Amino acid sequence: MSSNITIDRFRQEIIDSYTFEGDSFRLGTAILNNHPVNGARINVPLCTLNRHGLIAGATGTGKTKTLQIFAENLSNQGVPVVLLDIKGDLSGLAQSGVLNKKIIERYEQLGGEKWTPCQYPVEFLTISHEKGVRLRSTVTEFGPILLSKILGLNETQTSFISLIFKYSDDNQLPLVDLKDFIQILQYISKEGKESIEQIYGKIALSSTGTILRKTIELQQQNADLFFGEPSFDINDLMRTDSSTGQATINIIRVIDIQEKTKLFSTFMLSLLSKLYTFMPEIGDVDKPKLIMFIDEAHLLFQQSIGTLLQQIETVIKLIRSKGVGIVFCTQNSMDIPSAIVAQLGLKIQHALRASTSKDRKNIKKMSENFPSSDYYSVDQLLTNMSIGEALVTLLNEQGQPTMLYVCII
Repeated sequence: MSSNITIDRFRQEIIDSYTFEGDSFRLGTAILNNHPVNGARINVPLCTLNRHGLIAGATGTGKTKTLQIFAENLSNQGVPVVLLDIKGDLSGLAQSGVLNKKIIERYEQLGGEKWTPCQYPVEFLTISHEKGVRLRSTVTEFGPILLSKILGLNETQTSFISLIFKYSDDNQLPLVDLKDFIQILQYISKEGKESIEQIYGKIALSSTGTILRKTIELQQQNADLFFGEPSFDINDLMRTDSSTGQATINIIRVIDIQEKTKLFSTFMLSLLSKLYTFMPEIGDVDKPKLIMFIDEAHLLFQQSIGTLLQQIETVIKLIRSKGVGIVFCTQNSMDIPSAIVAQLGLKIQHALRASTSKDRKNIKKMSENFPSSDYYSVDQLLTNMSIGEALVTLLNEQGQPTMLYVCII
């Protein structure tokens, strides 16, 4: 078979696999024999992005740029985006870029399309002292179940937390911040103990002591910054610029809380729970209502407590029907729990580094998670791809995995 026939067949297979009837955007161009193939466009359909995804690769291989391309195209398509910015390198979306030699070369490789710089409607948000609109939630809205999870309480202590919320509700005592919660906890365990036991049952002082200590531990990680009023509204995350039709890109700056696992877990539990609880059930739609990107997701899974991981796994399984997609961006797909990886429809794998024998074994094992290909040796490609190149597979409009191709982004 001549090389021209091979290229023509390759191009046609791309067109058949990555052309969609509904709305989509271009991610890049497929590569054969280390060269981009003109006309072999890799497109991403909007209708299956609520099936969640993964952008993985070693440091410096192009993950963040891929994430930015997704955010920009989704905004242009009117799909709101939430970016969890852990490194602080996503704020450039708020300003127009500057044309340079590398951009010109890359667009020539992609097929000669012209690049036009533009800025996007960006809202900076924070849960700490970073610059941006402060996201907050009241203790009442957080609820007894989530609060018990974040404090790591047992069943007996969880039931006591429920008692506190019930007492506060019956007596119209608002639980706005952790100080309110501690005051009621101290009242119930001291001067109010006898009268409250007559109504709600016996109170174990050992439980109140444990809950108080764990609440103070949460305060020590600056959780007071998050609990309070006014509470954030998830509808504020889904705004559209009326003049341009572009959806807002919400960048949540969490640069200074990477090591404050309690605060980080508290925020993530609240955000995911609000998205799932308050967004209506809509099933499969032409385009998602919201896409959330968690950059440097390996930090999330390495540092967070088990309850957060359980909550994320639950949300991943259920929130698709709310029109919400979650995309994890990490250095190695093995950093993501297998139960979550199994739920991901979109997989974009940039290059990996094989510095040790263990790395090579892991890469060999990881290559088995990708569909087979007539054109590539996946395990070799994982270590040989250049910056900005990635293996791509996703779900088509029928929910079927597409063929695996290497794409220049």
